[in-house]
Amino acid sequence: MTKAEKVQFVIDTLEELYPETPIPLDHKDPYTLLIAVLMSAQSTDARVNTITPLLFEKADNPYDMVKLSVDEIREIIKPVGLSPMKSKGIYGLSKILIEKYDGKVPADMNALEELPAVGHKTASVVMSQAFHIPAFPVDTHIHRLMYRWNLSNGKNVTQTEKDAKRLFPKELWNKLHLQIIYYGREYSPARGWKLEKDLITKTIGRKSVIDDYIKSKA
Repeated sequence: MTKAEKVQFVIDTLEELYPETPIPLDHKDPYTLLIAVLMSAQSTDARVNTITPLLFEKADNPYDMVKLSVDEIREIIKPVGLSPMKSKGIYGLSKILIEKYDGKVPADMNALEELPAVGHKTASVVMSQAFHIPAFPVDTHIHRLMYRWNLSNGKNVTQTEKDAKRLFPKELWNKLHLQIIYYGREYSPARGWKLEKDLITKTIGRKSVIDDYIKSKA
């Protein structure tokens, strides 16, 4: 298969498996999505979805959020991990949204990345999922799969994102990044991976990855 054929195979397979791509994090608007994505760093979406309702009950907009102290926010979000940094970030970005953006989340990549505790990936998710502006947020699943599928060299997430944007049509980015995440969780996890069930890697995977897998099972 040529590179273009491999890319098309990935697109077709994912579309067949995941014609619908619900957003994994519960939210009702750009602000609650931003907070949920920020909280999901080094945590699971399932865990975040159990904690955000408790936080949003007290504050689901920046104006109510700054009425809470950093310690109060931290107490609520403790179970998701990294709560000292995340609580400061949530309070700090809420304050900036009020001061600079009339309490609204800006639909601008650079403006989002300037907010406290908001990295490139978080900003990309908000652009893609809240504002439907093409972006390709790369998480650990996408980084792992792009390497396994021999579509990126796996050096770092920045390179993986560049390769994904170069290979896949822009109009598919927003849906595709979710499809890859769903596929990674279901068929191509980091641990407990079974190549036999992983149709995409089995068909187009990097030779060294497949060889290592076969060796490990021998």
